[in-house]
Amino acid sequence: MRKNLKNIGLIAAGLATGVFATLQLSASAQQPASAASSAVAPLPLDQLRLFAEVFGQIKHEYVEPVDDKKLLTAAIKGMVASLDPHSSYLDKTDYEELQEQTKGRFAGLGIEISSEDGLIKVISPIEDTPAFRAGIRPGDLITRINDKPVRGMTLDQAVKQMRGDPGTKVTLTIFRKTDDRTFPLTVTRAIIKVQSVKMKILAPGYAYVRITSFQERTVPDLAARLQDIARQQPNLKGLVLDLRNNGGGLLQSAVGVAGAFLPPNSVVVSTNGQIPDSKQVYRDTYDNYRLQSFDSDPLKDEAPIFKTVPMIVLTNAYSASASEIVAGALQDQHRALIVGKTTFGKGSVQTVRPMTADTALRLTTAYYYTPSGRSIQNKGIRPDIAVDQYAEGDPDDALVTREVDYSNHLANTQDPNEKKEAEQREADRMEQLRVLEEQNDKKTPEQRQKDRERKPVEFGSADDFMLQQGLNKLEGKPVQESKSLSERRLAQNKPGTSASAPVAVKPTQPVPGASSPAGASAPATESK
Repeated sequence: MRKNLKNIGLIAAGLATGVFATLQLSASAQQPASAASSAVAPLPLDQLRLFAEVFGQIKHEYVEPVDDKKLLTAAIKGMVASLDPHSSYLDKTDYEELQEQTKGRFAGLGIEISSEDGLIKVISPIEDTPAFRAGIRPGDLITRINDKPVRGMTLDQAVKQMRGDPGTKVTLTIFRKTDDRTFPLTVTRAIIKVQSVKMKILAPGYAYVRITSFQERTVPDLAARLQDIARQQPNLKGLVLDLRNNGGGLLQSAVGVAGAFLPPNSVVVSTNGQIPDSKQVYRDTYDNYRLQSFDSDPLKDEAPIFKTVPMIVLTNAYSASASEIVAGALQDQHRALIVGKTTFGKGSVQTVRPMTADTALRLTTAYYYTPSGRSIQNKGIRPDIAVDQYAEGDPDDALVTREVDYSNHLANTQDPNEKKEAEQREADRMEQLRVLEEQNDKKTPEQRQKDRERKPVEFGSADDFMLQQGLNKLEGKPVQESKSLSERRLAQNKPGTSASAPVAVKPTQPVPGASSPAGASAPATESK
């Protein structure tokens, strides 16, 4: 098993066609086919014959010559993309970009994107990047790239238009739904270096740790920041872990981060799918979060206080994949209170299988489950205390897209009422949109201008209202709960056991297997 683990990398790179994902990388392209060959049904010869005939007609009659490789690659991509929002075929460029992102360094603008109604939707700008500094916001729609309409472009084509050499500029035409306006924005490309762990002291005895993504060095970096906190605050009273706008990353890193705060040998997450390799249980042991970027356990000298200090975890709709794994583990084990908004709801696992020397298949292979055995697919992690990002409320939440909003999302196999709940969510959202439109219609030109000029909250700053409410909870002060009725309803009706009782770690669906990692996933995103 140890040998196999050296050949497997587990990563979560983003969301459906472009936003958060937890992936499993396999070094062997042949293993899945051989292992499952006895169970695979015979090839559908009639349909393959039809495919060959269509291919031949295109080659023979299309208005201009078509390159064979280009045509077949497009066919493969379309076949895989039709399965669900997170499966995809990675050509050479896609595969290289995926590998770059897990290292936290790549060239581009610094945004995570997906598709929506033929346009490019910004899931989240990455902190400290050109896109973030230029003022691009979550939910923005990109309608043109350098005066070229994006409607009709594939996501891959749009990515290629936005990427380029550092120092060069790209002009994006942005439609901002919250302001109901369209405007151009010029951004200078740069090498994106994502600092995955940040830390600060909020007040004497209270510390703040923000994880922006789960990368190869996240666990060692977290260990170093925790050592700084222990040194600066020997009488630590509380800790806030911020996972907002964190679209995922490496599964091993998620297991290690959860393990920094959980008792030894605690279950963090389990997975279950068709093939034996997809049935795994991951505990917070070094073997389960070990990566090639470090050769000894970064958490071996961790201060004991971090296993017991009161904790708050901040989440929002853009917390996905590996973020949801960490939040779900800490919530199920009653190690922390979740404060904020319901997370994205990506509860499936993608495995990345190399197909050739420079291409790979990213395929959904399993669901993942929190320690108590619940699937968060289409549901997300519901907060213990629903809190808004702004003191006056977050009416724009009605415009947020989550996993459940994708037309080809996977079902939650544990929830027989999923369809009814989705209909209720849509009804709630339509009512919120109606109220939002009424409020916007009543605003004066001055108020509209003020809305346009309002900058996104800088997480961890003195103006971070949600963080302040989390700190209030730690200090025993009053907390202003969300003004959103739907968010409060989700928080009140979240699944789970009594906080005074230990949480069972046996999954509701049997997940036999070892304590060694296999893979997990979240919404698929593209980082530009």
